[in-house]
Amino acid sequence: MADLSHYEPRPHLTQSWHLAKPAARGRRGVCASQSRAAAEAGAAVLEAGGNAADAAVAAAFALAAVEPWSSGIGGIGFAVVHRAGAREAQVVDFGPVAPAGVDPAAYPLTGRMKRDLFTWPEVVGDRNVHGPLSFVIPSAVAGYDLLRERFGTGMPLADLLGPAIALARRGLPQDWLTTLKIAAQANLLRLYPESARIYLPDGLPPVAPYQGGLCFFQLGQIAETLERLRDGGLRDFYEGGVASDMVVDIQAMGGLLGAGDLAGYRATVHAAEPLDWRGRYTVHAAGGLTAAPTLARVMDTMRDAPIGPAPDAAWFRALSRAMRGSYAARLSGLGAGAGVQGASATPSFGGPSASTEPPGTCTTHLTVADGEGTMIALTSTLLSSMGSRVVLPRTGVLMNNGVMWFDPTPGSPNAIRPGARPLCNMCPIVVSERDGEGPLLAAGSSGGRRILASVYQTLAFSLDFGMTPEDAAHAPRIDVLGPDLTSADHRLPADVLEALAADGALEVVEHVTAPERFACPNLIRRDGEVLMGITDVMSPWSAAVAAAEATG
Repeated sequence: MADLSHYEPRPHLTQSWHLAKPAARGRRGVCASQSRAAAEAGAAVLEAGGNAADAAVAAAFALAAVEPWSSGIGGIGFAVVHRAGAREAQVVDFGPVAPAGVDPAAYPLTGRMKRDLFTWPEVVGDRNVHGPLSFVIPSAVAGYDLLRERFGTGMPLADLLGPAIALARRGLPQDWLTTLKIAAQANLLRLYPESARIYLPDGLPPVAPYQGGLCFFQLGQIAETLERLRDGGLRDFYEGGVASDMVVDIQAMGGLLGAGDLAGYRATVHAAEPLDWRGRYTVHAAGGLTAAPTLARVMDTMRDAPIGPAPDAAWFRALSRAMRGSYAARLSGLGAGAGVQGASATPSFGGPSASTEPPGTCTTHLTVADGEGTMIALTSTLLSSMGSRVVLPRTGVLMNNGVMWFDPTPGSPNAIRPGARPLCNMCPIVVSERDGEGPLLAAGSSGGRRILASVYQTLAFSLDFGMTPEDAAHAPRIDVLGPDLTSADHRLPADVLEALAADGALEVVEHVTAPERFACPNLIRRDGEVLMGITDVMSPWSAAVAAAEATG
């Protein structure tokens, strides 16, 4: 009989099931989003005669009503647009910009380090993390406006905003994921009256009914604000009544963002940065202070990595080394740009994550392709989950906390400065064949510093190993947040985990909804006339939706 007096439990697993998510296929277009409701909005615009730009705008506005913890009209972002038949892609840049009135002295240091999304020196009162001093200029609406003007078909705002308004009027679904997202931020949401009123009724997060139908709840004045933008034009967000109401609320809270910051803001369009993928493909990236320069470094380092029938131990070990080295260079050498425009030895399950694991992250990514051949990869964010945690009462706008992107250390390369642009992690990309025209694949991800590893592996799985979108979305991955630690999905083979552990600190983790250990990519690929899209398997609300085929 076995002696069980010294029994040691196996590592705890949250999941004892195997999950799968279907891809969407169609000829008229596909929209992939972390919210199925937003993807459906994009597909509806495609069915109504809109193109990929129109659909991306409609889906992005819809996210303000259905995914407030990840993005919204109080946020920022980037979109890479590759038109059908074009050799080059364009970037719609509506990235983060510090207000002109930001004062570095307003962010004194405590002398301790902060373990949050970024390991920065801690600021007194965390005023760079939440509250009115954490806002950068909310540029998303300007970006969506420029995207539709420059690349859309001219569809009326009423059509583009119609799905978002309908979703806002319906309200946010009150299911278990909503409860989880709100509960994770409740300690900060409770500090701001309108945020607490909306998200913490009776002081607690709303919960799904134990039995019966699904409930919905209203996100303050967001539906009315979307209607005002529909009727008054999107510049009303920066120069009209919506802007005035926002400024009144911000000033009442002691914020530094002013009317001049809003009125003076313009999104821009510039050429995408072309990156060579093994001489066979061109990866069109957003460039600048996004993750693109670091992606380029990883691609260069991995140029001679061993490519076999499938990713193996040698390949994953090479990627881990490339990612660590690239992050070391990124965090020490890249920094804020001035100006508003353009600019352990063995695996252990769980691992040494106490100081490196961020809480639930923000950001959303949507990918759109139309039947004419245009593809768009759009990443937008509030930065932290629920951004600054501040909802402006008069407009319902949940504001970003983009100041947290800056290193609060005075004189650092990424220091807080008026009008400066910080280093950020977004990495939307579109891929074309080296000698061809028009896009082949578009992708991107959410997940803060986790974005880069997920985007690279999505590309490698697709381009180097020939995986279908469905296979690429379901394949286990590694993750690297910085120069000192690699995380690995416990589903990876034992020889892969051993090879990774031989290079240093490794944590072996589950890919689950929570806690978030991996980024959430989605992609669309073209195969002849057929488009195939898929989203991250572990994102409960995510989906790719194909536009219905025309009838009659």
